[in-house]
Amino acid sequence: MPRHDYRATLAKRRADVSEMFDGVAERYDLMNDLMTGGVARAWRRDVVRAVDPKPGQTILDLAAGTGTSSLPFAAAGATVVPTDLSLGMLAVGKRRHPELGFTAGDALALPFDDDTFDTTTISYGLRNVEDTVGALTELRRVTRPGGHVVVCEFSTPTWRPFRTVYSEYVMAGLPTMARLVSSNPSAYVYLAESIQAWPDQERLAQLMIDAGWNAVQWKNLSGGIVAIHRARA
Repeated sequence: MPRHDYRATLAKRRADVSEMFDGVAERYDLMNDLMTGGVARAWRRDVVRAVDPKPGQTILDLAAGTGTSSLPFAAAGATVVPTDLSLGMLAVGKRRHPELGFTAGDALALPFDDDTFDTTTISYGLRNVEDTVGALTELRRVTRPGGHVVVCEFSTPTWRPFRTVYSEYVMAGLPTMARLVSSNPSAYVYLAESIQAWPDQERLAQLMIDAGWNAVQWKNLSGGIVAIHRARA
């Protein structure tokens, strides 16, 4: 799907996107493992290393879903606030991890004061917001001066032959796989479309700069299937 069509569609069906995630909340973490062959767990460990949580820090985990991504931050002694637009995801997360302070929040209008968090992070959620720079600007607003943001997102494979295989075969096969194991395969059709429409590593870095972030760096995972971007407020 061309990027402008994807963005227009996302803007029109924002409420539908939230409802879509409500519908897959119960099996979301299981589906992540199945769809990535368990590699998502290694990617999550890379995010934790990039965030580098410390006792006493405050961390915003945006698009936290059921809170799986937040657990390592809490285990390190940080105060983590798992935040998501999907009430269904939050409900499942609160049932599984009642010790975490789940919060409903819109990435474009975060319910937090300026300069609240030492670190803000978002994994696989930024591409679901229709205004990427707007969301990055909000993350900048709630991050304390000198704090950091960590963005983990699907990206563009760096090796051209693999990039072709990934785009034409792996992404094309994702909806078919979803139909076999998911009760809501349309959610994974959307997933494939959103990944293919997403900016590459360099372009996302520029969007972060546009939103006011400094010293932007990125690290490719699995040959660029996923990239972690880190920047300073």
